[in-house]
Amino acid sequence: MSNLRLGVNIDHVATVRNARGGDTPDPVRAAKLAEEAGADGITAHLREDRRHIGDADIDALMDALTVPLNFEMAATPEMQQIALRHKPHAVCIVPEKREERTTEGGLEVAREENALAHYIAPLREAGCRVSIFIAADRRQIDAASRIGAQVIELHTGAYCDAHAEGDFATRDAELEKMRQMSSYAHTLGLEVHAGHGLTYDTVKPVAAFPEVMELNIGHFLIGEAIFRGLPDAIGEMRRLMNEARP
Repeated sequence: MSNLRLGVNIDHVATVRNARGGDTPDPVRAAKLAEEAGADGITAHLREDRRHIGDADIDALMDALTVPLNFEMAATPEMQQIALRHKPHAVCIVPEKREERTTEGGLEVAREENALAHYIAPLREAGCRVSIFIAADRRQIDAASRIGAQVIELHTGAYCDAHAEGDFATRDAELEKMRQMSSYAHTLGLEVHAGHGLTYDTVKPVAAFPEVMELNIGHFLIGEAIFRGLPDAIGEMRRLMNEARP
């Protein structure tokens, strides 16, 4: 098995900052701490409503980071132009609704296949690795492959929610679906990532999938950092990932 990468999402450091206004806590400082603690990359989602990460944060992250930035964004003309201006290492196309608290599901790629193919072409030409955030569904994976995405990120939210609710039959069914679809995506030549809602209790089964190359984890780590500090919170997640991936 290859080494499993950890991407740390620092969106919710900005959520805390924006709750009161001002400059603290600084998401760029959190990103640098995560880098020092062993994160392989930093994820930041610039939402259309700018509810947490702002444009200035993306500017500062591009200047400060020595690890890759994974720029999460909706498939809008504005976000495409921002990505083309910065040319981050990776862009991850995600669904976005203004009324949602967080990303609720995977992108509907099959229904928007033609539009998305044209949308991501300039991003690929600019040198960005294009990732599509989708459910563990064969139809969506096939569509992601056809439009030219290099990476898929499997939405782990349903699995994590079922675990939290004690619905272990649903949890295990979701996990098996992700296992099968990560293997299937790999046969198509897609790099497989996973994320959303992962915790210390849920990370190891997903980390054990040999085809998964990267996990992106944010909200849980920022929450744990309140109690144990960000480096220690990341270190514990890395330890669990390493145990799952011998």
